[in-house]
Amino acid sequence: MTKRKPYTDKASNRPTARSRELRRNMIPAERRLWSRIRARQIVDTRFNTKFPIGPFICDFVSRGPKLIIEVDGGQHAEQAKTGAGRTAYLKSEGYRVIRFWNNDVLENTDGVVQVIERALLDRPSPTPPAGGRGDK
Repeated sequence: MTKRKPYTDKASNRPTARSRELRRNMIPAERRLWSRIRARQIVDTRFNTKFPIGPFICDFVSRGPKLIIEVDGGQHAEQAKTGAGRTAYLKSEGYRVIRFWNNDVLENTDGVVQVIERALLDRPSPTPPAGGRGDK
């Protein structure tokens, strides 16, 4: 019997493998925010953490309302140009992106959660397809 090598996420370039690695190694600000938004705690909305969209892995994604939450540290300020391209791509996919600094999440978690709640409540209802209910 051949012994199989143990599966290691770092050996794979697949987005899901990288997502799993990032979930295991969330920074404190991400962990704090995740504890407040997981399990439909805000406006009964489901979020996924470290979710791949195209070539990017987003911190928190709610696919229904198409909302992405990014928690940024100091390194993101240095990568503003790359971040702008990333945000443009995500917007082209129909997502709204909101960003918070690590220290905002850690020092004002309730305020961050309120901003997320407002963003979810302010989303317009999807437009019904032509020929749907009510059209005769």
